[in-house]
Amino acid sequence: MKYKSVFDIIGPVMIGPSSSHTAGAARIGKMARELFGREPKWANISFYGSFAKTYKGHGTDVAMIGGIMNFETDDERIIKAFDYAREKGIKIRIRVEDAITDHPNTARIKIGDDDGETELVGISIGGGKIEIVELNGFELKLSGHHPAILVVHDDRFGAIAAVSNLLAKHHINIGHMDVSRKDIGKIALMTIEVDQTVDEAVINELQQLPQITQVTRIAE
Repeated sequence: MKYKSVFDIIGPVMIGPSSSHTAGAARIGKMARELFGREPKWANISFYGSFAKTYKGHGTDVAMIGGIMNFETDDERIIKAFDYAREKGIKIRIRVEDAITDHPNTARIKIGDDDGETELVGISIGGGKIEIVELNGFELKLSGHHPAILVVHDDRFGAIAAVSNLLAKHHINIGHMDVSRKDIGKIALMTIEVDQTVDEAVINELQQLPQITQVTRIAE
């Protein structure tokens, strides 16, 4: 494995004893909050593997809740995340699961309110780095370490080319791209990591393209 900086080895500035079990958990929770797009009214969290065995001792639970509350990894409020969630009326449910997963540090988060919900699976891969590997039933690979665009679209020819051409028109370089679909000809999801933050005007243009139903921008 290649490292870009010393922080990839020693981990990020953080609250808690473990970059994998604490900082990574906070980032998974924060990604869930960002993908949901607003503060939820409830959150159901399931821990698997190593997360399930050590979450209390490593503060994985409070870190995950802190992320859902939109706290950064070094925010001291993480320590009392349960209390902050309770004050805001956010109902938290934590479950320990026995199922075997592909990665030992795995969590499933389902958050929502009266208007909708979002469900994702995230893994903490070490040094505070994470990957989101499932979103609302779609398989994907989202690191959260680069600006990204998530595009929900009809599974029809031309949709991917239209999005790529529009980004090229605005000189936005694609660093990584995945396409996932649940069934042929139904709904699909493009996960596009890019080299720079995408302006709101570009997001609006993407939303006007044929066969595009939803565009979500993820900050670095």
